[in-house]
Amino acid sequence: ALSAQTEVPFYEEWWFLLVMALSSLILILLVVFALVLHGQSKKYKNCSTGKTISNVEESVTLDNGGFTALELNSRHLNI
Repeated sequence: ALSAQTEVPFYEEWWFLLVMALSSLILILLVVFALVLHGQSKKYKNCSTGKTISNVEESVTLDNGGFTALELNSRHLNI
């Protein structure tokens, strides 16, 4: 008695597994690329509204009406 199914199903062939692996890789890369682009556009949208201030700007104290105080302004010169 011979088995009715002597061939390997197509989903167990090497070429089908290779196509599925490459398709999955391309899909994952597209999702990562879309998330990176979405994150960058969100970052630039927040910066353009002026709601967020970078750490460099926070470290500068603005004592005299919005201009950075210079060291010469705080010294008293004796003549």
